[in-house]
Amino acid sequence: MVRPPKLALALLAVLVALGHFASLEWLARQADALSGLTLMTPTMYTRMLQPAAPPPVVATVAPAAVPRPRARAAPRPKPPASSAKERAPKKEEEPPIEKVEQQPEPPPQEEVVAQAPEPAASQPVAAASAPAAAASAPPSDVAALDQWPADTRLTYDVKGEYRNPVSGTAHVQWQRDGNRYQVRLDVTIRIVVPITQTLTSQGEVTAAGLIPRAYEEMRTGGKRRVTQLGDEVVVLEKGTTVPRPPGVQDTASQFVELAQRFATGRDVLAVGRTVKVWLARPGGVDEWTYDVTERQVLSLPLMGDVETFHLKPRVPLNPRGNITAEMWFAPSLQYLPVKIKVIMGNEAWLDLVVDRIEQR
Repeated sequence: MVRPPKLALALLAVLVALGHFASLEWLARQADALSGLTLMTPTMYTRMLQPAAPPPVVATVAPAAVPRPRARAAPRPKPPASSAKERAPKKEEEPPIEKVEQQPEPPPQEEVVAQAPEPAASQPVAAASAPAAAASAPPSDVAALDQWPADTRLTYDVKGEYRNPVSGTAHVQWQRDGNRYQVRLDVTIRIVVPITQTLTSQGEVTAAGLIPRAYEEMRTGGKRRVTQLGDEVVVLEKGTTVPRPPGVQDTASQFVELAQRFATGRDVLAVGRTVKVWLARPGGVDEWTYDVTERQVLSLPLMGDVETFHLKPRVPLNPRGNITAEMWFAPSLQYLPVKIKVIMGNEAWLDLVVDRIEQR
């Protein structure tokens, strides 16, 4: 009987071990690359946006109207049939009926309180309670949703400094399907090899603003970081929860949310004004304050000179990391952010200047 050489056995064992290691590594990469989001189908763009005189700003929602999500499903502690729910409202309605008969003056006020909020407030409630197609919404709700921009993709030229000069490209893509939205920011810079950072936000669209539900960060060769935004709490990267502030956004959705606030007059875009927005990120939730510091004319490669308003952030009291972003919004380009400056402490920065804007 011929015994195989020990060297051959050793090589075979090494090959088997390497095969197992490679398989486990591939599975680990595949599992890490899986997204917790269902990405929308890419849009076909049909036109290039060019500067135009902005239409008069007509505030469609009062500044105090902040979208607050409601429960999207029936309350869990009440499994019985709906007959109990039907009886409960009747008992609550009886006292107001008696008050209406006894006091002549309050009835008009009660009717206003009960009925006036329905057209505006019912929009965020409907969007948060159950995802539904815009076609099933009342005509007034559909008209309010249609005031949001059409599907839009902004392409930026990137230049900056990261130990050495760097360059690259970036895209901010906005999509809406009924009362659902997706904002995706991709930044690719070339150092030794291309490095891509992708930020994705998904949630619901209402007349009063965006309601993010999920936010993800992905980096080439890095770990996927996720933030889930529930009705009452925000679930952070490590599973900890914090209360959900009214009107909270995330790093990706803030660009579209702020542009829509300026376009509808919910926030006034003028030098000397301030804009506040809560931002949820994997590491925590913080309130950011942006100062509108100046009006500045930017020379864009394909669009010429465009007037913009420069927003600079104040550093939060308890900053998480050293990354901040300045933004330049252009009223003549649907109030979109035509320049974004990302500052990473004192060691690095990136300038994103818009090259073209495409819309459906």
